Amino acid sequence: MDGDRPDVLLTGLLFYDLVLTGLGKPPTPGEEIWTRGMGCGPGGIANLAVAASRFGLSTSLATVFGDDFYGAYCRDVLSGQEGVDLSLSRTAEGWPTPVTVSVAYGHDRALLTHGQEPPYSQDVLMGDPPEARTALVHLEAEPREWLAKAAANGTQVYADVGWDPTQQWPTALLEQLALCHAFLPNETEAMAYTRTDSAVAALGTLSELVPVAVVTRGGDGAVAVDQITGEYADVPALGVDVLDATGAGDVFGAAFVAASLGGWPLAQRLRFAVLAAGLSVTRHGGALAAPGWYGVDRWWRSLTDPEVKRGYGFLADRLPVNPGPALAYAPVTPPAPHTSVGPRASERRH
Repeated sequence: MDGDRPDVLLTGLLFYDLVLTGLGKPPTPGEEIWTRGMGCGPGGIANLAVAASRFGLSTSLATVFGDDFYGAYCRDVLSGQEGVDLSLSRTAEGWPTPVTVSVAYGHDRALLTHGQEPPYSQDVLMGDPPEARTALVHLEAEPREWLAKAAANGTQVYADVGWDPTQQWPTALLEQLALCHAFLPNETEAMAYTRTDSAVAALGTLSELVPVAVVTRGGDGAVAVDQITGEYADVPALGVDVLDATGAGDVFGAAFVAASLGGWPLAQRLRFAVLAAGLSVTRHGGALAAPGWYGVDRWWRSLTDPEVKRGYGFLADRLPVNPGPALAYAPVTPPAPHTSVGPRASERRH
């Protein structure tokens, strides 16, 4: 905490996530596939909240919970288990908490969601937002009033942007970067919004619009420019076996903010964020897959590859003496050995 100011201010839509993994291929109509793994936990904006909190950042979240089982479960996990401040959040009577089924295969996933428009907007939830060291936001085509208020009261805004289902990628959205300290889109989004044909070219355009520009590149790592310090960094991805990519971008953003608040050099900030995102995709779910200091510390202590050890040598001086207790990861239901190939044809549901 910096006085009474939270380290991170967040708002957005919360989901209850059910994640199915271990598919060899995507499902097709009329087909039943038995997956090899399943996990559950809070998702959506909870991904950012938990990721930030697990890096020791005091985190204040403004969201809406339904008055159902899913809402009660997510509230208990976020507040009771993860220590996220929910004083700006509300529970809506008669409103169902959105539920997403994430079907993960390969390095990506498909999402099926049931939900309704929340009864309280981000601007209503935030009102006059409290002063915070940073705010992590998802930019949308329609600017949010609270964002300008937060920037005006000295909050540093770290922003990313989601997939545009219209695929129009309106360049007017980039006008909101005038309110931001940092922008962290992925490669596809960055190129689409800047009308460029490479991550590096997109980074060059974005660096003229925001002090710190970052472009994530999935399996190719990430590139970034900090115009304040004059630094440029290009780091490779961490070599891991991907189980579930849900929420990896959010973990990246939270880790980058944590390192930035620590005053680290750009290359270290970028490597740390790539590492955190890489560790998160080895577990089920979004929010509860976030590694936090505990996960990073365990990875560092078990690391044997000398080249990777050199690249992340800065962690020896960055890791806290006490990385905290073991984390509660997403509850996972493993397959029983005799069901690994699914039921007999006569036993299938119709």
